[in-house]
Amino acid sequence: MIEAAISMADELRESPRAVMDQASALAVPLSGLVTRLKSRPPQFVVTCARGSSAHAATFGKHLIERHLGIPVAAMAPNIATVYRQPLRLSGQLFLAISQSGRSDDLVESATMAKAAGALTAALVNLTDSPLAAACDIVLPMEAGPERSVAATKTFIASLAALLRLVALWIDGEGALSAALDRLPDRLGRATELDWDAAASAFAAAPSLIVIGRGPTLAVAREAALKLKEIANLHAEAFSGAEFLHGPVALVSTRYPILMFVPHDQAAEGLRRLGADLAGKGAALFVADPRNDAAFGKPLPVLAPDHPETDALCQIQSFYGMTVGLADRLGIDPDRPRHLQKVTRTR
Repeated sequence: MIEAAISMADELRESPRAVMDQASALAVPLSGLVTRLKSRPPQFVVTCARGSSAHAATFGKHLIERHLGIPVAAMAPNIATVYRQPLRLSGQLFLAISQSGRSDDLVESATMAKAAGALTAALVNLTDSPLAAACDIVLPMEAGPERSVAATKTFIASLAALLRLVALWIDGEGALSAALDRLPDRLGRATELDWDAAASAFAAAPSLIVIGRGPTLAVAREAALKLKEIANLHAEAFSGAEFLHGPVALVSTRYPILMFVPHDQAAEGLRRLGADLAGKGAALFVADPRNDAAFGKPLPVLAPDHPETDALCQIQSFYGMTVGLADRLGIDPDRPRHLQKVTRTR
């Protein structure tokens, strides 16, 4: 195995520790943020992020809209950096998510949002970063140094932090908080699940499709990005519903499909879609907590615990698979071509 692949494997195995450590690091800033949110509830939330962090923001959108009924929208950073158009954000929550906190467009967007009267919060791994300095409240991911260019443990840590925010915001929701306590152990077990059957098929594919819905839409988008970054494979992610509005025409034996099935109300719709795609001849791989899919090729998944924390375990298993996939393709995942760890855009 390539030496860099071993390094990446070691790093993603640090995710359980990161999730465990962040509980104490986030306690005070989360309490302060939620106190302010409850004293002056926002009518909407605006997120701002790039790359894997943008997929974390998608997960946050699901959580906040699903559990709090507050609309969440992603801001286009170029509104601040290129067009210089202030947004009407007085009294609203602006949530920026970034591993490094050093991308200029996020910093300028946060500065604009704060000047417009928004309550600004930065979910960052580097708490001494310019983005952290630009925001009212800093939420540490507490993932520790991440050496690989492709983010793994910081993505997991971002999602866990968003889960902690929402659990506290909805008055310390017991089931979600308890599931977070169990999450580090479950992440460790998810890392060991064998998805090699998918790696074998993906290595020979010219292009791939990834599908999710509800809590798994964000991880589907993250998986598609990692297939590009780590394996140089073209992959596109869709929600199960959106896939039927045109992209379903792509279905053939040439393009494997990876489906992340959630353990909530969105599951049955995805299972119906999966059965339909299998009937159309799709090379379908299914990560389903039921582990009894009557269609496609099932990938091992932990027994269901909580719909939202289960999604983190699914992407953790996927990360483990990418190590073997890169090895099959002779690619060093720590040195993706044309990429660097910190991407600075405006």
